Amino acid sequence: MSAMLAFNAIFVLQTIEKMMAFNSNTTMIQHLLEPLVCERFRSDKHYRDGHLRVVNALPRRRVLGLHAPEMKHVAATLSKEGAEVCVNGEWRTCRGGAEVIACFEEAGGELCHEEIVIWGFLINHEKCSVEQRLNLLQRYVPMIDNWAVCDSYCAHAKWMARVDKGLLWSFLQQWFSSEREFEVRFALVTAMCYLLNDDWLEPLFRRIDKLPFSSIKSEYRTERGKPLVPQQGTVQGAAPYYVRMGVAWLLATALDKFPERTRAFVTNSHLPDDVVRLYVRKARESRRTREVAAM
Repeated sequence: MSAMLAFNAIFVLQTIEKMMAFNSNTTMIQHLLEPLVCERFRSDKHYRDGHLRVVNALPRRRVLGLHAPEMKHVAATLSKEGAEVCVNGEWRTCRGGAEVIACFEEAGGELCHEEIVIWGFLINHEKCSVEQRLNLLQRYVPMIDNWAVCDSYCAHAKWMARVDKGLLWSFLQQWFSSEREFEVRFALVTAMCYLLNDDWLEPLFRRIDKLPFSSIKSEYRTERGKPLVPQQGTVQGAAPYYVRMGVAWLLATALDKFPERTRAFVTNSHLPDDVVRLYVRKARESRRTREVAAM
C-alpha cells in the first residue's frame, strides 16, 4: 500500500486501539504522519542524518522525516476533513482545519517539526478574512524556531500576494522589531516574497539597514566545522545566523530585480561586513545573478 493510501485509510480508521496506544512521546497528529515517513529515512542512517542536517532543527524538536509534498497533503486533508487528534494526552475529534489549528495552538511547544509546518499550511488553507488570517499568524509566528518552518510557510502563503501591501507591511513591523531570531527571519522572508517591488524596495532597504543584529537572540550556538551529530543546535556563522542569511538572501534576490539600486544600498548601508560577504556569496551561487556584479 502506498504512503498516501495508508494515510487516507488512517483518516477513516482512527480507532480506540490508537488511543490506547498513546504514550508521552506521541505528538498531536503523529499517528497520521508516521505512515508517511519513507522507508529510507527509517533504515538508512546516512540518508536520515543528511535530512536532519539540512533541516537543522533544535535538539528539543523531534523530526519525523516527512517531505513537503506529504505535509502539504496532510494539511489539505485536515483542512477539509478534520481528524482525531491528541492534545496533552486527550483525544479529540476535530471537524475541520479551524478546529485542528485551535488544537495546535493549545498543544504549543510539544509539537514535532512536521506538525509546526502543517500548522502553517493549515493557516494558508483557511477560508477567512485577511484580519482573521493575520490573527492566526499572530499566534503562529512565535512558534517558528527553524529556518525550514519559516521558509516553508512564507513560500506557500500565496494569499499574501493578493493582500493590501500596506496592511502586510504594517503587520511585519512587530516581527522586524523582535529580539527573536526566527520572528525577524519571518519578516525578512515574507518581505522578500511579497514586497520586493518598486513601491516597497526603499522602505524595505531602510528597515533592514536598522536591524540590531547584536540584540537579536538565537538558540543556536556558533561552532566551526561540520557538526559531530545532526541536529545538535549549531551553526557555522555568527549569531543570529539565520537572520544574517535572511538579509543576504533578500539582497541577492533584490540584485536580480533591481541591480543598480541594490548595489547602491549595500555600498552605503550600515550592514555588518559578514552579512555583506554572505550576500555576495548568495549572489554568486544563484544562476540568476552569478554573472551580475554584486558590489
